[in-house]
Amino acid sequence: MSYQALYRKYRSQRFDDMVGQEVVSKTLKNAIVTNQISHAYLFSGPRGTGKTSAAKIFAKAINCPNQVVGEPCNHCEICQGVTNGSLEDVIELDAASNNGVDEIREIRDKSTYAPSRATYKVYIIDEVHMLTTGAFNALLKTLEEPTENVVFVLATTEIQKIPATILSRVQRFAFRAITSVDISQHLADILTQEAVTFETDAIDLIATAADGGMRDALSTLDQALSFSENGLTLDVALLVTGAISKQALAAYIKAISEEKVEEALAQLDQIFGDGKNMIRFTEDLMGHFRDMLLADPATLPIAKAQIFNWIDIATQTLQTLKQTTQEKIAADVMTMRLSESLKTVDYTTVIADLQAQVADLSHKLTSGEFTTTPTAPARAEKKITAKSSASYFSKDFVFKALSQATNEARTAIQGAWEEVINSFDSGFGKSMLQSTSAVAASREFVVVTFESEFIAQKAVQNEELKVQFGNYMSNIVGFAPEIIALTSEDWLAIRTEYAALQKSKRTDSDAPSDMDQEQETTTKGSDNQIIDQAQALFGDVVEIIAD
Repeated sequence: MSYQALYRKYRSQRFDDMVGQEVVSKTLKNAIVTNQISHAYLFSGPRGTGKTSAAKIFAKAINCPNQVVGEPCNHCEICQGVTNGSLEDVIELDAASNNGVDEIREIRDKSTYAPSRATYKVYIIDEVHMLTTGAFNALLKTLEEPTENVVFVLATTEIQKIPATILSRVQRFAFRAITSVDISQHLADILTQEAVTFETDAIDLIATAADGGMRDALSTLDQALSFSENGLTLDVALLVTGAISKQALAAYIKAISEEKVEEALAQLDQIFGDGKNMIRFTEDLMGHFRDMLLADPATLPIAKAQIFNWIDIATQTLQTLKQTTQEKIAADVMTMRLSESLKTVDYTTVIADLQAQVADLSHKLTSGEFTTTPTAPARAEKKITAKSSASYFSKDFVFKALSQATNEARTAIQGAWEEVINSFDSGFGKSMLQSTSAVAASREFVVVTFESEFIAQKAVQNEELKVQFGNYMSNIVGFAPEIIALTSEDWLAIRTEYAALQKSKRTDSDAPSDMDQEQETTTKGSDNQIIDQAQALFGDVVEIIAD
């Protein structure tokens, strides 16, 4: 006899055999016992959760002459005929390949004939959401005027695609995803019956990878057993599922939590070299982050707030991975972002400085003594410095670019930003520029903020990226500015220091500087230039109030 796949060999034959669907099983058995058989049912839920198996068990139970407490005997001629598909009164149809109006009309016409051998004629229509509009209309007519002793059992993985007119005429049963614990226990029972040794971690891994579907779990187990020689081991399970070992994930997370970018990239290279899929790696990584959130905070290497940040980065990367062919590059960029994300901006000093300035201005307004000369000169001289070494950019060069910045250029570039990023078809530029922002711009320069200093440096050093960026900008907005790459915290420090410097030049000198010569030609012109410059640096957060 030829080999029979596990998912077929161990397909549920009784309601009590069904795993993880106790509510559905009990409800259907009670309906059979009390002889409350409806003319139409709809079984919905994820794939591989037992919908079609339940439909066939139901067809056996309502027709079995030896039925006991709602369960079929599985030994009589009727039960055997349903099991092997030879009973002509139970018709199983796949709507994916029989979705036309003609097929449904044929069912409607034949359903008027009484069953030949069984008590009920049962039509099982799998993947019913695949029916065409015309086919649904034909089916609706049948459900509106049901023939006696004819039962329809519809099954679908996408209930949202079923017309409301159909839903209102059927009894609905929702099959839920099977828990990993239930799947693991079932796999262990099967391996025990098959006399195959196994490691508990191996079946747990297969159960997790099945994502709630028993059929997927059994198919993966089948593949693992065909590959294995001495029972089911964790190494074999890792190989067939493409999952990442806990040790590899722990080493990777340790490296990023210690901000060791090169070590984390080396760990990723090893994982990639082992043939692991980067989408699956990112999914496993997110699962590990979730487990960390559920752990005791005292055992975590970092704060939970940082783990939430990591999950955001991984989620963004997962979207990119599903759209690009350059999976390794996208995973490399994610690794850099995860490693650098611990470098957060300390806003305490900034907030305290702003609060002090607001209090000072409020005091002057209420006392009637308003002057542009600060009461605390030390405060005006105070500068905020970035935590990073900022060795990858020149502050003077940035100041020069900011002196040329205009609100018009910044608005134009921000409006085209998403289109520019999506123009990179290789996936590299898209990954590098993911989660960046254009914060200040002129026709010659654009200041771009990155979440990671490491990525900012790589962007500055990558000539191909800069050339492509310039070409895309030229085509979309009509000019090609050069990228000035900063981290978000460097931009905050540079912007604040530049604004303080400009304020100092206006208040400490009667004569305008070379840079401000045009701005201070007239009082009105000066005010307009100040407003333009503020909008160029701070964007729409600047509110203009007429005096």
